Amino acid sequence: MTVGLIAYSQAKNLVEKNVSEASYQTVNQVTNNLDIVFQSYADLTLQMLIDKELQTELKVLSTTNDSYDILQSSRTISDRMSTYIMGNTTITGAAIISTDEEDGVVTAGNNNGYKGDTLTKTDWFQKTLEQDGRLVWIEPSGTGIIASKSPNSIGLARVIKAASTPYVLVMEVNLEAVLKRYQDVQLGEGSTLAIVNGAGQYVVNDDLSKLGEPHIVTLPTEGEEAKSDSKKMTTVEGSSVLAAYQTSEITGWRFVATIPVEKLVEQASIISKLTWLMVGLATIIAIAIGVLVVRTIATPLVKLRNLMVEGARGNLTVRSTITKRQDEIGQLADSFNDMMTQITSLALQTTHSAAEVLETASELTDASKKTAIAAKEIAVATDEIANGATSLAVEAERGSDLTNHMNAQMKDVISANEQMSQSAIEVDQASQQGTAYMGQLIQKTGLTEEMTRSMVEKVDALKESTGSIVKILDVLNNLTKQTNILSLNATIEAARAGAAGKGFMVVADEIRKLADQSKQSIDIVGQITAKIQGEIEETVNVLSEAYPLFQEQITSVKEANQIFLTVQAQMGHFVEKLELATSSINQLDESQSVLSEAMTNVSAVAEESSATSEEVASLSTEQLSISDGLVRLSEKLDSVSRGLKDSLSKFKVQ
Repeated sequence: MTVGLIAYSQAKNLVEKNVSEASYQTVNQVTNNLDIVFQSYADLTLQMLIDKELQTELKVLSTTNDSYDILQSSRTISDRMSTYIMGNTTITGAAIISTDEEDGVVTAGNNNGYKGDTLTKTDWFQKTLEQDGRLVWIEPSGTGIIASKSPNSIGLARVIKAASTPYVLVMEVNLEAVLKRYQDVQLGEGSTLAIVNGAGQYVVNDDLSKLGEPHIVTLPTEGEEAKSDSKKMTTVEGSSVLAAYQTSEITGWRFVATIPVEKLVEQASIISKLTWLMVGLATIIAIAIGVLVVRTIATPLVKLRNLMVEGARGNLTVRSTITKRQDEIGQLADSFNDMMTQITSLALQTTHSAAEVLETASELTDASKKTAIAAKEIAVATDEIANGATSLAVEAERGSDLTNHMNAQMKDVISANEQMSQSAIEVDQASQQGTAYMGQLIQKTGLTEEMTRSMVEKVDALKESTGSIVKILDVLNNLTKQTNILSLNATIEAARAGAAGKGFMVVADEIRKLADQSKQSIDIVGQITAKIQGEIEETVNVLSEAYPLFQEQITSVKEANQIFLTVQAQMGHFVEKLELATSSINQLDESQSVLSEAMTNVSAVAEESSATSEEVASLSTEQLSISDGLVRLSEKLDSVSRGLKDSLSKFKVQ
């Protein structure tokens, strides 16, 4: 049954897969054929778009106001469009529509029931203007595109910019011409073929009443699946169909084919029916085999089961009477008789062994109790030893810690002593250098004193020289006054002499001016000399005050030199004593190291002793536990032996 159902499922899946692939290939071929047809319509509109004569007449039509020119141009345009569409019977008509409603429409072909001014107000007309020259495909409207007499038609339109006023070229195609392109395609009973737009609404369908309505399946609208695919889908009515679809590269519409799944698997259902027939036959055969098995196998097995139940209750004397059969049932009966014989022998032997085990268990219980008492005494003694070793290890650890602490402090003392030694050496060197500097300072201070004394003497001499200059200036001042008086007398005498003394008067005037200038110069020199004399007196006073200070400085320098000599001598003694202290500290550090090592060894020995004691205590405890366990096992063995003896007494062996 399972194989049949699997075969049915595989056949069903295989049919669906093969039909799906074949349908997808068919849909691709039909879509490509339709694209060729649609492309021919698009090329035809493109040829009309670039037609020079059409463009010329459209320019005339858009610029002239003459009725005759308008009529002539409209006729020429209509004839030109008829030339293009005349050879294609699938085109029902064409029109060139001006965006200016006053210019009207030029048509060609069968346009009975022409819709007139309403064309410029349609959605497809506005969409064409927005596309600005790109092709726009027009879906059926139910009332026709150009003329209401052709309701079942599709169209295509594009903008023509041949003049200042743009025109819209629209071409109307009979819907039946598109249907004929794929009417010969047969995908099976109940299959459907249709063209839908991006929203999933019918554009082309055998049933024209469904145009504009939603397709029976909802197709994807996004992603790669929206372009083309082939898969199982559910219709709006809930039935399962295989849907294959492909998007046209020219129109953007999708060609869709659907095939009912139930029609595909009608042939595969024969496998399902055959499977159920085989299931019925197999059931009848199984019942017959069951009756035969019950008579030949089940009844003897029931007898053997009853004998086994009797043996399980303790009767080891039961034996099977089925001894004439040579098949598996007869072998099983012989094996049962042999098994019961061996169990009987084993029960007798076990009873004898249980008695011996019971006696041995009693002796083992007494020995285990004695061993447990001795183990308890050993465990108590071992615990006391372990406690003592632990206390010793703790005290040794404390001593080791104190020794380590002393060792660390001793290292700090050695480090501080080394720093003091280094500092003392540096202080001694500084004292020696200070003593040398103080000697140089004493020498330089003596030279400064001599130079100050010499400067005082020279300033005194300079003071006397400035006094002499003042005296000379007084003499020069008197000479200037006398010269001025002589020049005044000469001027008076020249005035008395009249014209003869004019030259002498000029000379006298010049002498008077020279005397005035000399007086001014002498006054300036006198002022400068007075200032120099004042500064010299101040210098003498400063030097007089500084000389005692130099004397005191010399005394202080000599005392400081003596202090440096004293410090140098004392630092020498301090360095010697510091070296002795360093030697003592080094000896103490060596002793401390020995003590620390000894304490470490003591601590290690104490810890090892404690660990050994604890291990011995642990072993003693374990030995005690084992002894107690051994006692319990002995008692349990005794109890089990008595129970085994009681159990074996229930079997009937004779």
